[in-house]
Amino acid sequence: MATDLMSVVEATQLRDDVPDFDSGDTVNVHLRVVEGEKERIQQFEGVCLSRRGSGPNETITVRKVSEGVGVERIFPVHSPRVAQIDVVRRGAVNRSKLSYLRGLSGKDARIQEQIRGN
Repeated sequence: MATDLMSVVEATQLRDDVPDFDSGDTVNVHLRVVEGEKERIQQFEGVCLSRRGSGPNETITVRKVSEGVGVERIFPVHSPRVAQIDVVRRGAVNRSKLSYLRGLSGKDARIQEQIRGN
């Protein structure tokens, strides 16, 4: 009984506009930021290092290099604070967790673009 109720509540929390993307893809996450009484959209574009969890608990880790410093953020995929997620380009990787990119810099940290057929 309790699990049925939980699954019903969790189903109402899920978003249906999440695009299909995997680790290695470059994504642009639009985040709602509230400053005082104003609300604005902040964009964070980087490589998706991992996807973990399922349902309303699913999160993604996105990494970008800003002014020579690596910045990682973890976003809940189904959060109301996440306005939109766009896939900028698809990456060709063979792993689901790309933590090895943290130790690489420059050209070594590039991910080859995946060519998808029609």
